[in-house]
This record gives sequence, C-alpha cells and structure tokens, in this order.
Amino acid sequence: MIGDVQGCDDALGRLLDEIGFSPSRDTLYLLGDLVNRGPGSLAVMRRLMALEGSAHCLLGNHDLHLLAVAHGVRKPHRSDTVGDVLHAPDRDALLDWLRARPMALFEHGWLMVHAGVLPQWDVAQTLALAQELQSVLRSPDWTVFLKEMYGNRPDLWSDALQGPQRLRVIVNALTRLRFCTAQGVMEFDTKDSADSAPAGFMPWFDVPGRRTAGVPVAFGHWSTLGTVRRDDLLPLDTGCVWGGCLTAARMLGAAGRVERIAVRCAQARKPGKD
Repeated sequence: MIGDVQGCDDALGRLLDEIGFSPSRDTLYLLGDLVNRGPGSLAVMRRLMALEGSAHCLLGNHDLHLLAVAHGVRKPHRSDTVGDVLHAPDRDALLDWLRARPMALFEHGWLMVHAGVLPQWDVAQTLALAQELQSVLRSPDWTVFLKEMYGNRPDLWSDALQGPQRLRVIVNALTRLRFCTAQGVMEFDTKDSADSAPAGFMPWFDVPGRRTAGVPVAFGHWSTLGTVRRDDLLPLDTGCVWGGCLTAARMLGAAGRVERIAVRCAQARKPGKD
C-alpha cells in the first residue's frame, strides 16, 4: 500500500525501485490523491495506468477535483498542477481510467480508503456505499454528479438519505473526513494534527463504538496527523509533496502487520501555500 503521491512521479519511481516492485509478481494498492500539487501528475497517471491489474488505485479528493476541472464543473485552483494532464494527447483515456477507480477496497484483511470511515458504517456498508458512488461515476451521465458533489451538507449520515445528498455524504466521508463527533457529524475546516480537534470533535478513528473498530484500516489524506501507534490503523500520507516522504507498507500476511518503506521527497509545495 502506498500513500498520497500527489503528482510526485520521481518519488514514486524511486519508491518502487526501493521495494523491488515487479508487476508480474506484486500488487500495488494506492490510497488516492494520485495527482495535483506535485510536478508530475501526467507521468504518475501514465505509469499507474500502464500497470493495469498490478496497481489498484483509490480515488481521492484531488483526483475528483481533476475530473471536475477537466469537465468544466470547477475552475482550476491557483495551486493546481494538473495542466499537463488536461493538455495531454491521451487526456480522454487517462480521465476515463481515473473515474473507473474504486472508492474503497477490502484486501488481505485491510479496509482501504482515502480519508476515513463514518462511525455508523461497518466494512460491508462502507464497501456497498463506495460501490454506489463508483456506479454513478461509471455511468453515462456521471458528470451530473460532479455538479452536485461539492458542499459540506448534509454533514451527518442517515440510511434514509437519497439522491445527491446521499452521494455527497459518501464522497465527503471517503475522501475528506478527518474529524467528526461521537454521532458522526463531520467537520471539514480543521486540517492540523489529531490533537487540534475542535470542541466536541475527535479523529474519526477515535469515535467510541465505531463499527469498523478492530478492523485494520489504511488511509491517506492526513499528512499533518502526527504519530499514530496502533495495530488497527495505518496512516500513509507522510507529506511527500510538502518535502516529507512517500511511504509504502508491505503487508506481511497477518491482518494489521506491515513493513514500512519510505523515500525522501523534494518539496514541491510549501505548507500553508494552498
């Protein structure tokens, strides 16, 4: 499993060399945010697309942002670095490949998501809801969803939710979640460490009675999280694009057991420069 690459293709290539990756023998799982902010989004996408069944890539919020910008739903942000993808001759093939990526996976005893899991969801429901979203993204009228995707409301899951509101909660939880209340109300403004939770909120994985408790969960998205020493959690966004590391975790057989391997990265973005 590999954390947020964010367009850092040089680091990804060095990490694959470091772990001795062989596409004929090994399988990669990338936890989303393949693109943006780093200098090589196009190279990352071409590299991973060429690996076909040897690389399973989740969608993260930056990947969805690329799809929205490419289809005129969102304006490019001043910090975006996806112009090489948007102007590539193989742009359409790359974007079609990207939108066909899954939103969550459960492999080798690990639940894999980009950001988080709401406390009301067990593994089966998480995967079922991810599949709902994937089906919409792969449908002929998928761009309609992109226009309805953005927003922080509803901020609480209910099984009774339908239509765009239901899908918005699913996408926000899987690609943006850091903090929520004990009831599962999501908060999206705070992006600092786990210790910076606003009053009444906590990291999503600390909610008492979380229905995925005890299931090993691997996730990215939270480069500022800080140290987490728990066998059932594997945060893998180690700030590659900010001058940190790009980190892989080799699964060692038993659920929850991994070997971490990391490569240092050149700083492509300065913290606070969004």
